[in-house]
Amino acid sequence: MTIGYLPWVRPDSAMSRPCLRDSRQQLTYAEVVRRADAISEQLSDRGIGEGDVVAIMLPNRIELLLVMLAVWRLGATATPINPVFTAHEAEYQLRDSGAVLVVNSGPEAPSAGLPSIAVEELPGEPAGVVPDREVRPEELALLIYTSGSTGRPKGVMLDHANLLAMTSMLSGHLGLTDADHCLLVLPLFHVNAICVSFLSSMLAGGQLTVLERFAPLPFLEAVERHRPTYFAAVPAIYARLAELPAEVVPDTSSLRFAICGAAPVSRELLERCEERFGFVMVEGYGLTEGTCASTCNPVDGVRKLGTVGPALPGQRIATISPEGEILPPGEVGEVVVQGPNVMRGYLNRPDETAATLVDGWLRTGDVGRVDEDGYLVLVDRVKDMIIRGGENLYPKEIESVLCGHPAVLEAAVVGAPHPVYGEVPIAYVVAYPDVPVTVDDLFDHCRQSLTKVKLPVEIHLLDTLPKNPVGKIDKPALRSALLSS
Repeated sequence: MTIGYLPWVRPDSAMSRPCLRDSRQQLTYAEVVRRADAISEQLSDRGIGEGDVVAIMLPNRIELLLVMLAVWRLGATATPINPVFTAHEAEYQLRDSGAVLVVNSGPEAPSAGLPSIAVEELPGEPAGVVPDREVRPEELALLIYTSGSTGRPKGVMLDHANLLAMTSMLSGHLGLTDADHCLLVLPLFHVNAICVSFLSSMLAGGQLTVLERFAPLPFLEAVERHRPTYFAAVPAIYARLAELPAEVVPDTSSLRFAICGAAPVSRELLERCEERFGFVMVEGYGLTEGTCASTCNPVDGVRKLGTVGPALPGQRIATISPEGEILPPGEVGEVVVQGPNVMRGYLNRPDETAATLVDGWLRTGDVGRVDEDGYLVLVDRVKDMIIRGGENLYPKEIESVLCGHPAVLEAAVVGAPHPVYGEVPIAYVVAYPDVPVTVDDLFDHCRQSLTKVKLPVEIHLLDTLPKNPVGKIDKPALRSALLSS
C-alpha cells in the first residue's frame, strides 16, 4: 500500500517499524497507513475530492501529518495554517486559498464560517470504502503561505513532483537511511518542517518524533530521551541553546548532524554550537518557492563555514546582473535557482509569478556570489539593502562584524530614514547573558572592520529581538518601530 504519492511500499516486517510519535502517541508505519486511510474516508464523506483545498490549523502533532496524507490520497490540496493566528489572519488564508473545509482544534478555533472537523473527531480505523487511487505528480499538494514580510501573504503552489524532487534531493544529500530518526521542532505550517523533517525521513524509512514547540531545556531533554540522529532548526533556536548556562551539559551523542536554515546565521554561532554540543552543523539555504532547500553544506565532505553550501543534486544555482545576465564565479548578483523543485507559481497572482519565474529561473531576491567550488555565499536580501547617500550597504555585512564580538549572540541591522543621506544603518544587538558588553565596546569593535559609511549610527542593546512565526528576525517590525518612534 502507498501513502499519498510516496514510495512506501514495504514488506510486512518493515510496516511494524516505528514511524511517527509525539507526546500523545506512537504509530508504526502500518498504523500510519490505517489512520490516514480512515481520515481520507471521513474527508470523502464530507465531499472532499480531487482539486479541493483542505485547511489544517493545528499545533505540531501527529494528526496534522495524518490529515495531510489523507488529503493527498484523495487528490486534494493541503494548506497548513499557523495555529496561533487570529481569526482575521486565519480568514485571509482560508479565503485566499479557496479552502472548503478546516481541520482544527475545535469549535472555538477560527474557521471563517467554513465546515470544520475537530481533531478529536478524526477516526482511527478505516472501513475500506475509499478505493485506492494513483496520486499524479502534477496534482497540487501544498499551498504554503509566505510570511508576508513584503506585503500580503502569497500562496506558494507546490505539486507532488516538487515534493518528491525535494525530498529525494535532501534524503540523498544528507545520507538518510531507515536508521535515521528526526526530532521535529520547527512549525509544521512551514515547508521546512514538512520537507526536511517529515517527508525526507519518511522517504528514507526512518522515524520522526514531533515536538509541539521549542524550549531549550525540554528540547535537550527530548534529545536525551528519544536519541534522534538529526534535527533542523533556525538560527534563533541555536541562539537560545548557545546562551544556556555552562553547567547545562546534555548528552547529544546520538546526533549525526544538525541543520541550520531559513535565515542568515553568523559563523560564530555555528562554531559555538558545534563546539559546545558536539554535533556537526550544516547550513543550508532555500525558499518556500523552491520547496524549501536549494543548497546545503555536506554532512560528510567539505563544509565551508560562512557559505550555505553547494547546490543540491538536480538543482542549479547562479547569480545574475541587474540586466539578467549570468555572472561568473565570484561576482556578486541576485541569486537564481533552477530545478524540478521550483514552485508552480503563486496562487491567483500571475503578475507576481511572472516577475519571480523568469527565463526558467526562480529569482530569489537574495544577493550573493558563487565561489570557485560552487558554494554559495549570501550577501544580503535585495529588499534589506540600505542606500546611504548613494552608497549601497548590506546589513548582513554589518551584522557579521557585530556577531564577531564574543559578547554578541544576535544582531540585526535595518535602515532608518535620514533627511540628508536617505537612509542610515541602525543596529539591534542581543548579548550572551554571561558576557558583559557596552554600546561603546560594540562601536569600537565595528570601527576595526567597517569603513565610516558602514558604521551604525545607533546601536541598541536588547533582551530579545522580535521574531516572525517561523523564527526569523522580524526586520519589518524593527523598521515599523523606528518609523513610529
